[in-house]
Amino acid sequence: MPIKDVFLPLVGQPRGPALVAIEKCVAVAADLGARITALALEEDVFERPRVMLPDDRDSARASLEASDMQRLLNAFTNAASRANVRAQSRSGKLPADQIRTILAEHARFSDLTLVPVKPHDSRMEALVEALLFESGRPLLLCPEHRADELRPEIENVMIAWDHSARAARAVGDALPVLQAATSVRVLTVAEGKTDAVVQSGTALVDHLREHGVFASFETTKGGGSSTGKVLGSWANSHGIDAIVMGAYHHSRLNEIVWGGVTKTVIGQPPCWVMISH
Repeated sequence: MPIKDVFLPLVGQPRGPALVAIEKCVAVAADLGARITALALEEDVFERPRVMLPDDRDSARASLEASDMQRLLNAFTNAASRANVRAQSRSGKLPADQIRTILAEHARFSDLTLVPVKPHDSRMEALVEALLFESGRPLLLCPEHRADELRPEIENVMIAWDHSARAARAVGDALPVLQAATSVRVLTVAEGKTDAVVQSGTALVDHLREHGVFASFETTKGGGSSTGKVLGSWANSHGIDAIVMGAYHHSRLNEIVWGGVTKTVIGQPPCWVMISH
């Protein structure tokens, strides 16, 4: 199924990198030929009413116009206009504990959710967690710290293949992106090319060929580094635009605990990362 409807949650502060990331996310939607819907939410904080003098009104109005939520929406609207993409936006205020749930609910009505990601930010990781495990939809993570370098045209794709069900799900979700790419490389991090590793990678390449995706398969050694760091380093050294991967977690006492690879990649994505569970 082609990607025709994408979702962009807008939360947090409108810092420079965040605004650049919004621009790049809108450009991806335009490249996909998709409609993009932005939802900007901010925490509804009760403030005690106060008497306002006439001289205070102009400054209060200016403060409202310059709110973080409005600046994020303005950045989105301007980017959508420049990209000439079909776009719509909504905004609202909610209690802090409801924001992630509402964003995940809205994400269910899209083919893909675009998520600007601040590096090593616990609140952002919690939002990614909610979107990933409560929406049932794949995410495309945009690393804010590298937004200036990112290309909206996703041409060179690497599939992080670990033979698992979650990786298979990610490949299925990413098929429209893989079919549009000019280069697809399947990569397994393993200390040796065992028969099982080769057979699994070869089988995936064969499957992709049936969908018009002509991929190559290769392995790389960990060399003592974490798999997440190996994937990031390999992507950077091979000019990869996007990584496709499955998300790993396990539940303990009703808490989500990220697996090491997922934690590393979500904490600081090396490029666009399309991730599914």
